[in-house]
Amino acid sequence: MTRVIVFRSAANHRGLSSFSQFSVSHLLSASIPSSFRDMPTLAIVFGIILDAMGFGSYVATGSHSVTALIPAVFGTIIFLCGLLSVFIPKIRMHLMHVAALMGLLGTLGGLGMGLPKLGSLIAGTAERPLAAGMQIAMGVVCLVFLVLCVKSFIDARRARKSE
Repeated sequence: MTRVIVFRSAANHRGLSSFSQFSVSHLLSASIPSSFRDMPTLAIVFGIILDAMGFGSYVATGSHSVTALIPAVFGTIIFLCGLLSVFIPKIRMHLMHVAALMGLLGTLGGLGMGLPKLGSLIAGTAERPLAAGMQIAMGVVCLVFLVLCVKSFIDARRARKSE
């Protein structure tokens, strides 16, 4: 487990050695209802979010830029992986790995293209502010999905080992 924040509680000031520990996966898991924690459901939800971002940005650009649909392409693949894994549980693991790969590629592509433009976006001098904002948003959404995928894969491996 990757520890993100470790701080000493007030009890430590009294000579006790207790630590409070948090991790990214705990924070994300705590904010997601238990009915949405299984990977196919998460893939479907994140796929819909990315599809909405893609089609929304396509409409916002006046339907001029086909590249505004890039989040929708990633979202559709992730959505289909989630949907197919519900109906074909035999290949669920493979489909979820494909979905995680799309999350990784979406993170790298979105943040890789968007973060260099962040300074000009904040300054208000970005050439295409909607594109830069959507790239960063897609990267962040895909990153959250990827973290949840990795957590799920680790949990599944631990469950198999304990059987």
